[in-house]
Amino acid sequence: MEQLHHLNNVTGPHQGQPVLAAGLPLKQAKAVMIMLHGRGASAEDILSLASELHQPGFTYLAPQAAGYSWYPNSFLAPLASNEPHLTSALAVIASLLAQAVDAGIEPERTILLGFSQGACLALEFVARNARRYGGVAGLSGGLIGPDGTPRNYPGSFDGTPMFLGCSDRDFHIPKERVEYSAQVLQRMGGQVTARLYPNMGHTINQDEIHVVQAMMAAL
Repeated sequence: MEQLHHLNNVTGPHQGQPVLAAGLPLKQAKAVMIMLHGRGASAEDILSLASELHQPGFTYLAPQAAGYSWYPNSFLAPLASNEPHLTSALAVIASLLAQAVDAGIEPERTILLGFSQGACLALEFVARNARRYGGVAGLSGGLIGPDGTPRNYPGSFDGTPMFLGCSDRDFHIPKERVEYSAQVLQRMGGQVTARLYPNMGHTINQDEIHVVQAMMAAL
């Protein structure tokens, strides 16, 4: 957890932003879902998914990005062009995981779910902080950085269930990056399911909801 400890000392644009919660109070929950919104969206938007997932025993935590965006440029842009926002955003996730641990809920009982920019953030966070998680759901997203970015992340997911879902023609997310991200995460020991939906558009569909519900129920 050295990397996480390092991230807890970050100060940046997203530190001090509100975190919305739904479901059980953290002290009473059996599991946690950290929900990361997309560019131009809000914590309220992604938190509204909780009512569709309606799984008992969960606390849902949805942090708000400063300026409604986790990082300024495309997720395919050079990494340095998205700093200091990217490091600040990764630190938000680290601090929420630490809060869950303080409440007695280990990462093995925590699911990270993100949509669009939030999906990219969730996938990049777990890749950089590989260990067993309760689950990871990247909806319309992929690992961050341009083609050719080194992906020699250390560590293992130890069988963590992971789901990547996206349209086969997404204006923001090339399907090749979704497939490539799935391969990287699988190579790191993730139990990865990737689905490309024909002409879905940039949205979340009912099949993806069902997959996430199953992931939650398994916990």
